[in-house]
Amino acid sequence: MKRKAKDFYEVQRTQWRKSLLLFLILVVFYFAAVALVAGVILLGLGLFIPDSSFPLANRLSTLLWIGFTVAVMIAVFHFLDARLFGAEFIRKRLQAQAPDAQDRYHTQFANTVDEIRIASGLPQANAYIIPVFAINSMALIERDNTPSVIVTEGLLAEFTRDELQAVVAHELAHIIRGDTFYVTLVCSLANFFERLRQAMEPEDSPQPVGNQTGGVFQGGQVLVLLAASFSGLLMHLLSMLISRQREILADAAAVEFSRNPAALARAIYKAHVKNSFVGDFTLTYSPLFIVPPESREITDGFLSRIFNSHPPLLKRLRLLTAMFSSTPGKIVLDVQESRKQREKARQILLAQEESGLPGPGTGPGPTEDTPGQGMIWSIRDGKGNWQGPLTLEEVIVLPYFSLRIWMRNLQENVQAPAREFPQLQLALRSLYQKKHINPRRRNKCPHCRVELRDSFYEGVAVKACPECGGKLVDAALIDRIVARREVDFSEKLLQKARDFEEEFMQNPARTRKITMKTPSKLFCPECGHRLLPRPYNYQYVVPVDKCLSCHKIWFDADELEILQILIEKP
Repeated sequence: MKRKAKDFYEVQRTQWRKSLLLFLILVVFYFAAVALVAGVILLGLGLFIPDSSFPLANRLSTLLWIGFTVAVMIAVFHFLDARLFGAEFIRKRLQAQAPDAQDRYHTQFANTVDEIRIASGLPQANAYIIPVFAINSMALIERDNTPSVIVTEGLLAEFTRDELQAVVAHELAHIIRGDTFYVTLVCSLANFFERLRQAMEPEDSPQPVGNQTGGVFQGGQVLVLLAASFSGLLMHLLSMLISRQREILADAAAVEFSRNPAALARAIYKAHVKNSFVGDFTLTYSPLFIVPPESREITDGFLSRIFNSHPPLLKRLRLLTAMFSSTPGKIVLDVQESRKQREKARQILLAQEESGLPGPGTGPGPTEDTPGQGMIWSIRDGKGNWQGPLTLEEVIVLPYFSLRIWMRNLQENVQAPAREFPQLQLALRSLYQKKHINPRRRNKCPHCRVELRDSFYEGVAVKACPECGGKLVDAALIDRIVARREVDFSEKLLQKARDFEEEFMQNPARTRKITMKTPSKLFCPECGHRLLPRPYNYQYVVPVDKCLSCHKIWFDADELEILQILIEKP
């Protein structure tokens, strides 16, 4: 007779009983292991230190009380440390940041956390994002008992909305079931024996000849090392076993909240087959993540099942697909079909020539807003020669400019130190405060002098010129654009990228010439500083104009697209 598939309610009841039994076993073994290590330490001191008597080593009851006391003290310490500082430490270590309200992907994630929070009955939940391309997620409990859901940029770029909802439901299920703090504490207790083992490992430096005391202590150290290693191994196995049971429980609870086991199955499969490693920090706290670090390297062998912090991928998929009468193979096919459909839906970007936009500087051109801000300034350089005429912006950003240098206002025919001109003092003050020197030119294209328009490029807020197609982008947001796959490129753009790679990236001499160009006369639309021609980085030497004050990058038409092609289509 065919066995009936379990629904998510039955899976939760079964996994709850299993994890509770395992936790009780782990607690009992923890106290026994600490008592063992403490007893070995006292026994070692009594046996290996000459002319010393340790009656405690011969009294089992006293040893048990000492071990119990030490175990309680260690457990309380780890409890308080995890409770008060654990979440903040993990967030800072992973560089998790709050969602950017101007980023469409971040806004969708924050809204999804609110949706699932309401569905699960939680009064509040925080959202954080790790700026890495890997696909993973985790949940934490803050010091004020507020739950936090943390995902990576790669996850936001790869997952559909229903898959994102399923992942958030999985993480909030960990919170509601008490897994997050519970697993963190269990990992901390297990790591105590690992740290003790590392502390007791013998050093490589040789002991002095004839040092009898060193040899005596070495014998006791070996006993403690063996006891700590044995205890740590069993604690690690128990903690991994508990973590596996809690993951299955969270999967079932997530289906209860989202009512979409197919989306969660697809999400878990995608995270397993993609890169899920977010740093070496995750090796210690891997049970906190939805999939283990380096999940692609994990096999389904016997040893992997024992030492892995998560259930095997096929087991998780079978339990989820059984809830809606499907199979893991169907999930794999669904993911592949979804990727094909997503590729077809990508918007095709055209090259500048194909879109009909004029090139940089071919639009209306620079215009002076007021006579006092035209080319009416002359400055005396270090050799005593007068340079000019220059605009106010060009004077202020000169490397040798100061308020003591002599200036000449050609319009008024006045010559004096720069501090005597109110316009120069005000412009310098604005520059220090990262305000535009000429407010009328703020947010205008450095080439065309037309107003930049707010726009989105693959979900990232950018400012674009409607005339020449240039874009002003925050340097810190370029990685988000690279991680996402909303747009594709015309054959003309692809050819431009191939030509550029051949001309610059494979020619070091030309690469050096990018930084040796004549200084740009373009100014940042955001703060008014001079834009400096620089390669994007040393790996992708696309020449762009960077503002070193407010960390914005000005991309002329097609430059951002060429950079994307070079990174996304190696």
